[in-house]
Amino acid sequence: MIRLSVVAPVFNEEGNICDLYLSIVDALKGRIESYEIVLVNDGSRDQSAAILDEISRMDEAVKVIHFERNYGQTAAIWAGIKSSQGELIALMDADLQTDPKDIFRLMPFIEKIDFVNGKRVERNNTLLKSVSSRTGNRIRNWITGDSIYDTACPMKLFTREVADSLHLYKGMHRFLPTMAKMNGFKVIEVTVTHQERKRGVSKYGVWNRMFTGLMDAIIMSWLKKRVILYRIKGS
Repeated sequence: MIRLSVVAPVFNEEGNICDLYLSIVDALKGRIESYEIVLVNDGSRDQSAAILDEISRMDEAVKVIHFERNYGQTAAIWAGIKSSQGELIALMDADLQTDPKDIFRLMPFIEKIDFVNGKRVERNNTLLKSVSSRTGNRIRNWITGDSIYDTACPMKLFTREVADSLHLYKGMHRFLPTMAKMNGFKVIEVTVTHQERKRGVSKYGVWNRMFTGLMDAIIMSWLKKRVILYRIKGS
């Protein structure tokens, strides 16, 4: 079985894809026995699809999934997770604001913890975006009753068992640590780096992220109260 699957959703990131691929390969080289890179093209309208196909032709470790149209970040993440084959799954964004080398900041904890969530303490964002992100996290935690500092951090590492337990709906990618807890798994947060975006533009505005995040938090709070957990005697 493949040891590690690195999954990244891609939407109109033609300027970052090559550097993304090279940075992942450089980070994993000599440190992981076997790996795959799963890149999900979420209906990009630029040259992302052509670049992804060229990379996959050059490297058999790269698996590319093309959506017919833009279905959103949650769909892209879930498609990548479901098509991955690794014992461990690492998530990151394609905008290069997360560094694949940070996978190995999370890796030492995965032997005892099922889900390791990145925590961006110092962020290279505008003041408005940083404040809105922190505020959004606090509101989500207040509504869901959770205590995750940075639930929306793109950098995550979790086991195949966690991956198989997930069933995602639109917007639920923001709540993966909470969902892992709901399913009975242990979660920890570890500080990771956050880099300034060098190319392209963010696909998510402050206000639409805040509103949809609020609605999703309310749904997640309801789901937490309805979750079913049980243990079979003697197993």
